[in-house]
Amino acid sequence: MRRVLPAALVAAVLLLGGCTSDDTLPGEAKIDVDTPRLVEMKKDAGVADCAPGDAAPVDGGLPAVTLPCFGGGPSVDLSSLRGPLVINLFAATCGPCRKEMPVLQQFHERYGDQVGVLGVDYMDVQTEPAMQLVKRSGVTYPLLADPQSDLQGAAPFPNLIGLPLFAFVAADGTVQLASGGVDSLDELVELANDHLGTDL
Repeated sequence: MRRVLPAALVAAVLLLGGCTSDDTLPGEAKIDVDTPRLVEMKKDAGVADCAPGDAAPVDGGLPAVTLPCFGGGPSVDLSSLRGPLVINLFAATCGPCRKEMPVLQQFHERYGDQVGVLGVDYMDVQTEPAMQLVKRSGVTYPLLADPQSDLQGAAPFPNLIGLPLFAFVAADGTVQLASGGVDSLDELVELANDHLGTDL
């Protein structure tokens, strides 16, 4: 059974494990995540549209960062979301991310009516490979995009985000982070139950 880790320890673990982004961020040029091609690819993959929340920000919750819907759709202010919700930060260049995305889809198909799933394509400046990964993985849960790394250093996210990363959002909006890289549905269910207090 995994334990809840203090924020500093989570940051250290994320730095040492999985994939890590480096200090080089994309330039100031806007990365378009809703080109006609991406919109077509998203539709072809059957990815659900994004759903903005309506709640107010809370202490210990998601940051007031608005991200665009990947492949077109409404943008979402993360601080407005409530759980139980599993948010997964991924990138097409991250090997462990590619391996666990089918597991997230299995979780979505089996438990999505009890615990929502939301993906965030993080720091992918080449967006089409990420959408190709989405289709190959069979992902249909909603997806946001953060190509400019707006989440980096926005509490509770660390300054250097290691991928894959989970943010478990409780019903009251508070968040617990955990490193990703799950290999099975049972492992993800255990993580969700531990971090969200669910009984899946």
